[in-house]
Amino acid sequence: MKVTYLGQSTIEMEAAGKKLLFDPFITYNDLAKGIVDVASLKPDYILVSHGHGDHVADLVQVQKQSGAKVICIAEIAGWLGKQDIDNVHGMNIGGGFNFDFGRVKMVNAVHSSALPDGSNGGNPAGFVISSEGKKIYFAGDTALTYDMKLLEDENLDWAFLPIGDNYTMGADDAIKAAAFINCKNIIGIHYDSFPVIKIDKEEVKEKFIKAGLNLKLPAIGESLDL
Repeated sequence: MKVTYLGQSTIEMEAAGKKLLFDPFITYNDLAKGIVDVASLKPDYILVSHGHGDHVADLVQVQKQSGAKVICIAEIAGWLGKQDIDNVHGMNIGGGFNFDFGRVKMVNAVHSSALPDGSNGGNPAGFVISSEGKKIYFAGDTALTYDMKLLEDENLDWAFLPIGDNYTMGADDAIKAAAFINCKNIIGIHYDSFPVIKIDKEEVKEKFIKAGLNLKLPAIGESLDL
């Protein structure tokens, strides 16, 4: 299973012969300019954690150029219908579904959610992806929440956790989250894109090392084998 970091919380994952794209935000991310070509993205699936602009800015364009099926909360599915996008699989918190690449379970996140035009974005969410014999947790935008303890017996192989603070949990709470979910392999997301979420990478890495955790902070465009 290969993942490529495209900036902010945008992840491209190759699983069971399919390409999954999480939270597409590239065009308006200055850090991704000249590195990621939005027009080249042709995923089979797009997973959307919530409706904020820094997670859906390129959603409509990428879906229409790729024909990808969008997996999202029911309210965002309804909003996409108004954008003439009907290849959508709406879900809700606690539900799971088997796709041709594996299983997706939608789990709780503590955040806010509204779409760029002010429409109701439903509840924010995270995802647990089961594919190729591995389990991956994509937390989306979230605070530290005790609900994460519900994932401790999932035997997660990797977790994507926000570490930028201000809008989401920061590094210290992400370390607590790693303990709650019983996962030592962490990939940081939702940091550096805006001044208020800029982190000291070396300081954050040291904190994770002291906690006995394996933290990856890939460069934009860098791929990792999970």
